[in-house]
Amino acid sequence: MTSSSTTTPGATHGTTPGTAVAAACAGFGRDVEDNLAQVGRLVADARARGVGLLALPEACLGGYLSVLGAGRDGSHDEQPEDLPPVMDLDGPELRRVAEIAREMTLVVGLCESDGTDRYNTAAVVTGDGVLGAHRKVHQPLGESLFYSAGSDFACVDTPMGRLGTLICYDKAFPEAARALAVDGAEVIACISAWPASRTASAASLAEDRWTQRFNLFDAARALENQVVWLAANQHGTFGKLRFVAHAKVVGPGGDVLASTGTETGLAVAELDVPAALETARRAMFHLRDRRPETYAAVTSVPMAGAVGA
Repeated sequence: MTSSSTTTPGATHGTTPGTAVAAACAGFGRDVEDNLAQVGRLVADARARGVGLLALPEACLGGYLSVLGAGRDGSHDEQPEDLPPVMDLDGPELRRVAEIAREMTLVVGLCESDGTDRYNTAAVVTGDGVLGAHRKVHQPLGESLFYSAGSDFACVDTPMGRLGTLICYDKAFPEAARALAVDGAEVIACISAWPASRTASAASLAEDRWTQRFNLFDAARALENQVVWLAANQHGTFGKLRFVAHAKVVGPGGDVLASTGTETGLAVAELDVPAALETARRAMFHLRDRRPETYAAVTSVPMAGAVGA
């Protein structure tokens, strides 16, 4: 999570945040006002259920791309109908989110710009403003045509503990989540606009191969790093994309504590995060038992012609 400027919207916490954590599954398009209203409704629902930390989907403030590059099988010359609106981390949209957040910690997705390049960004927001932001590093299926890539992974301290954020395809790379765990993450929120397969679609969204991969990555990343994992996702369709839903909370043992399945709504789990981590790490602590001196090949660049290059 990159460091970012902090907004001062004038909102104050006022109350103690709840102890539950949650991930949202909902559809968001280009209408920013409608998106902010929907964020407000989801936050109100979460607050009423004792949630202190809520992850909302990727691109929830301005919508995602309507198609990914040249299409999933590479045979289509497709372009998005339009692009998400650009927002500043210290701009009016994030100030509105801070006002909605109040005592809660929210993770929201937006299209951010540094004045030159556009980034697919996750911002961590409380009533005090933006605590930090992560720019998506790993870009699938032509996303690089419309966004520049981020370059680092880092955590931020929040009222709900030390938090790391990832975006969608980032979770397919174990090094990304491990970098956050090594930086002290207690909770990792991965926000997504994860679509179903276009080339081998299943009759049931729950049986789609990309749904299965989405769920497998969530469980594996939580278990191997022994962290609490929040997976938010978009719902429904946007342009040519149909999203797999399945927002969830996964415990540090890889067990799914709450899930929306294919429906919209909130996956909410009441848990004491430090206690859950202590229990999971009591006997076998994966971070302690690492042997990083033996993993040099993991971060090396494959030679031309090598298998997998």
